[in-house]
Amino acid sequence: MSADIETLRRRSEVLRAARNFFYRQGFFEVESPVRIPANAPEEFIEAVPAAGGFLRTSPELALKVLLSRGADRIFEIGSAFRAGEFGRKHREEFTILEYYAAGWDYRRLARFTARLMAQLARRATGAAEVVRQGRRIDFSRSEFITVDEAYRRFAGVSAFDADADGSFDELMVTKVEPRLGDGCLTFLIDYPATRASLSRRHADDPRLAERWELYAAGVELGNAFGELTDPAEQRERFRQAREFRAAAGMLPYPEPEEFLAALDRGLPESSGCALGFDRIAMLLLDCADIGEVRI
Repeated sequence: MSADIETLRRRSEVLRAARNFFYRQGFFEVESPVRIPANAPEEFIEAVPAAGGFLRTSPELALKVLLSRGADRIFEIGSAFRAGEFGRKHREEFTILEYYAAGWDYRRLARFTARLMAQLARRATGAAEVVRQGRRIDFSRSEFITVDEAYRRFAGVSAFDADADGSFDELMVTKVEPRLGDGCLTFLIDYPATRASLSRRHADDPRLAERWELYAAGVELGNAFGELTDPAEQRERFRQAREFRAAAGMLPYPEPEEFLAALDRGLPESSGCALGFDRIAMLLLDCADIGEVRI
């Protein structure tokens, strides 16, 4: 399955609107390497090996290196790769839109992202309201719901209890995600700290991480962090992730030395987000399969 020419034309218009939005907001575009020595050792993402290195699963580490060198507002649109991912909402190769802003906290980044999404909806459809497989979503409206609140409301259990008993991921897929983004954009915010990934702990509650994910019509569109800047804590998280990956028989990665050196040099207080552009196009153009918006 691949996109027809009219769908590709409309996708191009959405892509151009995204670039123009970032330019107007004072961001500049960068292009980082696709083949890299090492990805971040994330626990559930497998990279594709390539000529002694790996295809990137995200440009995240490279863009954070640029933050450490003085970049303040940057974005990149390009290919990323994740091994073994194929389905209605997944491909091994996909288009990622990733952006970072120094001096912004993760809630400011969410408000910025809400404005971006409203602009893309208007460019794609002429209005802020989008119909996705029969479900209406007003992209000019957004809500924030904490992870714990979502689990209590939709799964009948605390997110912390679900995390402790091993049911967190299953409940997310079966009970929580399908209810998010119903009628408007939903920012699922403040994850348990055990699921912080590369985000910092919450300033007011160390049980939580400064992380959100964006949903519309039950589809996850993006993942964002208030960025972790502590080199020692990041190294410890990577160590734990490598142990998990080894126990699960996943690919071993070398240390991402350039990124770790950037942390030692000093990463500014900042926030960043990765959006799945193909999923956004799929939603805005009312396509049932991600293959309908890709060549």
